[in-house]
Amino acid sequence: MQYALIIYENEAESYPDGEQGEAWRAVLAAHEAFAGDLHERGLLRGGSGLRHSDTATTVRVTGAGRTVHDGPFAETREQLGGFYLIEAADLDEAIAWAKKLPVAANASIEIRPCLDMPQPGQD
Repeated sequence: MQYALIIYENEAESYPDGEQGEAWRAVLAAHEAFAGDLHERGLLRGGSGLRHSDTATTVRVTGAGRTVHDGPFAETREQLGGFYLIEAADLDEAIAWAKKLPVAANASIEIRPCLDMPQPGQD
């Protein structure tokens, strides 16, 4: 079964120097090693780190229509930093991988099973 490991961190606390800082570079190097381990085991299905939330654009859908806003829509202490899409035998295995994720202090990793949906072109 596929699981999404969704990473939430407080960007201001975890990376005070932004995307060019030492803490940011260290975490990227650790993610490269983590992703490499998943890939070698044949478990990595996709994923990506995300740029800081101040680069986001949000489309808000309401009964009145759709509007576009700069930046993240929700005000929260933690921002979505990235995700991994992995293959795991069960939730316990997905949790074990989530516990190994290289994140800064005060982060959380949400684990969600993916829906089994047919891919385009597959019968």
